[in-house]
Amino acid sequence: MTALRDQPAPVTFTDRAEAEAYVASVCFKHGPPRLFGVELEWTVHHAEDPGQTLDPHRLAAALGDHAPPTLVPDSPQRPLPSGTPLTVEPGGQVEISTPPCTSLPDLFRTVAQDISHLTAMLADQGLVLGDRGADQHRGPTRMLQVPRYAAMEHAFGHVGADGIAMMCSTAGLQVCLDFGEEKHLRDRWAAVHQLGPVLNALFANSPGIGGRHQDWASARMRTLYGTDPVRTRPSAVCADPAQAYAKRVVDTPVIVVRGPSPSWIPPRRLTFAEWIDGALDRSPTSDDLDYHMTTMFPPVRPRGYIEIRYLDTPAPGGWIAPSALLVALFSDPSVVDGVLAATERAAGRWLVAARHGMADERIARAAEDVVALGVEALCRTGLPHDQISTISRELEGKL
Repeated sequence: MTALRDQPAPVTFTDRAEAEAYVASVCFKHGPPRLFGVELEWTVHHAEDPGQTLDPHRLAAALGDHAPPTLVPDSPQRPLPSGTPLTVEPGGQVEISTPPCTSLPDLFRTVAQDISHLTAMLADQGLVLGDRGADQHRGPTRMLQVPRYAAMEHAFGHVGADGIAMMCSTAGLQVCLDFGEEKHLRDRWAAVHQLGPVLNALFANSPGIGGRHQDWASARMRTLYGTDPVRTRPSAVCADPAQAYAKRVVDTPVIVVRGPSPSWIPPRRLTFAEWIDGALDRSPTSDDLDYHMTTMFPPVRPRGYIEIRYLDTPAPGGWIAPSALLVALFSDPSVVDGVLAATERAAGRWLVAARHGMADERIARAAEDVVALGVEALCRTGLPHDQISTISRELEGKL
């Protein structure tokens, strides 16, 4: 979901307390829950041979003026006709990120139009969208040769092979929701985390990456977990999630330092707190901290709203049911209370869900309760009755 907020002049941090206060203020905004959005990314393949290495020139030709500068440096990066921007991930995955919306029917129409437009553009160059949360045909190959992704690959490579696979071979559905009123923020934060293992299992769609990890229901989530634990594991569910996340961000190693040099790899290993304390030749600003936060990849990421990142990209059309379910489950505080009760037995079972999916009994039982709760709450979403019936049948068919 493309954020809409004013960009104040950058400030320079003199101590970690200032940085932590900044993180908490920009990441955890509260108010009446009105807005939601979705982000969808897909691997891209040659129609004649999905295992062929993606040709960046054909992808650039397909996207035309919509291509981002990371793929075509002088591109104007025009939004799609709906106003939705289009981006490209390191391995050539394409992503659409809708502007915030107050109407779920309007959002669904926009996304459907965006997908149709994108599919037609790719087809003109013999390209097709993938239909899973991970590339089952190819091993990871970085296509975008830009300083950010070179620095990320360098940092993740010290941990293992999962980082490059996460960057280049995975694709997810992200659903974005408002935090809601301050008095409800802690419960919504807890509920969205407890839902993670349940919904990851319910909608798992990535059995394997490039021929590896084929016995995992969500190899995508397994790969995310193994990329760089300090920045990819779930955040704390506690009495003060904003303060806990702010401390986590400031204590996380910096893996990208922007500058005029073609290399953005930091000159030494350092956390953002150490940068504030003088580890580099200049003090960090709020722009640096904003950028540092874009290198945090937990399954739920606070960005002034809640960015839910634990869903695999589904098969065509499969994005509607999980998106509607999440909006329904957070449509009222009473429903959120039901989510907390229904998911308690499965809380924290992230890797179990990724490995075994709905074969895990505790997760399956929680999923039954979550689906029943969500189906009942779909009437709160503003969707027409016939679409609610279709979504309900699809959700119940997942059990």
